[in-house]
Amino acid sequence: MISINKPTKIPNILKTKGKDETNNLCLKFEEGETKFDFDSSIYGHKEVKEKLKRAQNHKCFLCESRISHISYGDVEHFRPKAGVCQTAVEKMPETGYFWLAYDWSNLFLACQICNQRFKRNLFPIQNPESRVKSHTDDLSQEIPLFINPVIENPEDFISFRGVIPFAIGGNRKGEITIEHAGLRRDELKENRRELYEKMKSLYQIAHEHPDFPPEIKQRAMNELSKQLVVCQSPKHQYSSMFRAAVRDNFKF
Repeated sequence: MISINKPTKIPNILKTKGKDETNNLCLKFEEGETKFDFDSSIYGHKEVKEKLKRAQNHKCFLCESRISHISYGDVEHFRPKAGVCQTAVEKMPETGYFWLAYDWSNLFLACQICNQRFKRNLFPIQNPESRVKSHTDDLSQEIPLFINPVIENPEDFISFRGVIPFAIGGNRKGEITIEHAGLRRDELKENRRELYEKMKSLYQIAHEHPDFPPEIKQRAMNELSKQLVVCQSPKHQYSSMFRAAVRDNFKF
């Protein structure tokens, strides 16, 4: 998970149809409705997806897997629109953050596994009693326990030991984000490991094996330096893992 610089220019579909639908939802709520239909052709519009893809370097905002190679991706609502749960075992209530269904700041692109198997309708906050109930409430009274990569740097909360993410200092926000986004799932660890081991092998040849001839060590060092520039780039899959590896000199 890395920081995301989301464009300030809102997609036109959200400023037009999205705004109209939001006003309709708020009016229905004020008239007593608590269950709503949402138009995925608006928040999931091609214009919205393309802007999110570019902002996120074509990666899932949670696991950093490259989406475009394997799927179209899901437009994920950071604060769930239809119903929201504090824990994974909690029964979903009738209403969520319905007024944010078409809100640009609330939208990210996620892979289907992160979105549908793990995060789903979860949005834990520090004090569940302070959860806002409608568009007239003040969102700032909530303290979310999910990392928002637009306003927070995930690397302040999450680092890696090898291919395994951990919450720095055991911080609660890092732990909850790792758990509820499934960032320790086996498939992810294997994908990370394949790339990580290549870099670690080069590092070991260049720095840890005295028996290799100097020219071999130098070639390995040159290749390692070149590859690490690429792997630490925000465009690369699992770049946060590689930055952590560099900080720790590839030590578990």
